[in-house]
Amino acid sequence: MKNIKNSEKRNLWFERFMAILATVNLSLVLFDLSYVHWRDLYLQKLPQIVHIYDPIKGIEPHRETKKYLESLDALEEQVSQTGLQSPEVKNRLEEITRLSNEMIDTNPFAGANKSGTLEKIKNRMRDRIDNESAKQSFAIFWSQPYLTQKGWLQEINFFNQRIRPLIATNYYRRIGENGEYINNFWIIDSVFVILFALELLGRTFLIRRQHRGLSYLEALLWRWYDLLLLVPFLRWLRIIPVLVRLDQAKLLSLYPVRRQINQGIVANFAEELTEIVVVRVINQVQGSIKRGELIRWLSQQENVRSYIDINNVNEIEAIAGLLVKTVVYQVLPEIQPAIVAILRHNIETVIHQVPIYRNLQNLPGVGQAQTQLSEQLATQITTNLYKTLVSAVEDPVGAKLTTQLVQSFSDALKGQIKEKHLLGEIESLLSDFLEEIKLNYVQRLSQEDIEQIIEQTRQLRTQASLPAVLDKSTTIPGR
Repeated sequence: MKNIKNSEKRNLWFERFMAILATVNLSLVLFDLSYVHWRDLYLQKLPQIVHIYDPIKGIEPHRETKKYLESLDALEEQVSQTGLQSPEVKNRLEEITRLSNEMIDTNPFAGANKSGTLEKIKNRMRDRIDNESAKQSFAIFWSQPYLTQKGWLQEINFFNQRIRPLIATNYYRRIGENGEYINNFWIIDSVFVILFALELLGRTFLIRRQHRGLSYLEALLWRWYDLLLLVPFLRWLRIIPVLVRLDQAKLLSLYPVRRQINQGIVANFAEELTEIVVVRVINQVQGSIKRGELIRWLSQQENVRSYIDINNVNEIEAIAGLLVKTVVYQVLPEIQPAIVAILRHNIETVIHQVPIYRNLQNLPGVGQAQTQLSEQLATQITTNLYKTLVSAVEDPVGAKLTTQLVQSFSDALKGQIKEKHLLGEIESLLSDFLEEIKLNYVQRLSQEDIEQIIEQTRQLRTQASLPAVLDKSTTIPGR
């Protein structure tokens, strides 16, 4: 027993380790899928991540915007060395103005789907200079008179804080020979894929050994969701095996999710399935009536489809016999006082209606004698009737005669129906009745609130499990 517990504990730790590993892989997959979209945020908050991961995604600085930022660095260095009014600074400003015009004309941001960033840069420069032309705004901004008038430090700080970070977000992403963007994430992912493949292979052999009737393919499909960890496309689907593994490792409970999914599936299909089943049953009954199987059944002909009997017992007769015995031996003795009271009341009512009794009622002792007589008559009638019923049940001859009476009644009824040609009319009425059921009651099934029915079912299940919980909670320890 202890070895079994240790084995289960080791298996649980292994499941948890593999579940955590699959979670790490899924996190890397989601990071890779969202990296380009969130790259600007990483560049602003965590530039180290951009420095490391850009080569994996085939991302490199764009030549035009890189040259622009390098020229800006050179301008700041030149101003610090020679001052703002020097000829060297003037040449640098003219070069940056030219690069600004080229940036507006060629739009190097389009390749990275960041044309909106260029528009944001142009709008901020227009607002700064208060000019509707973006090119004129850049030309005015990168001029010695403007920078002298407004102040070099103030304007260059504005540019470095409001414009330069936007320019720095631009990039160029290389394209492979297959026409797709380069993405070397498969190198990182292949380590996990190989590990998961080996694990799945081992699990397949283990399942095959535990279930000899399965083929290797069936054993592999036993854990079909693990195959999603191996495919190199649609990697986001790995969330399915990760959630399953976390649930199996008891690191995450998916019971509420499974219950909600099951409820949604039942709610979607219960209505249609119920209608299909009910309508099909009614159609089969209607078909049997139209094919004349009702006539053949009543006539007990030989060509009717054979009825399968599993115990050589006529269940209808057996049930009827049990009901008769229950009524005679169990029910009637319990209700006998009530029957006596009813009979006594009826006898007294009849006696009071007799004119002679009304004249004798004033005599002493007549009323008491009448009460005793009524009670004796009611008790005697009830007792005799009960004895008659018991005798009919226990007497073999009486039982046989009763069976013959029922059989004769059934044969006479069948014969009369057949002779009077009523069966055709009965079949027509039954068929119409079933059609009305389909049109009225089956439609009501679709109008019922399936969600409410499911909730009622869940409440019944909870109430049914409550006694077991109470029994466990009241168990005395040590017993």
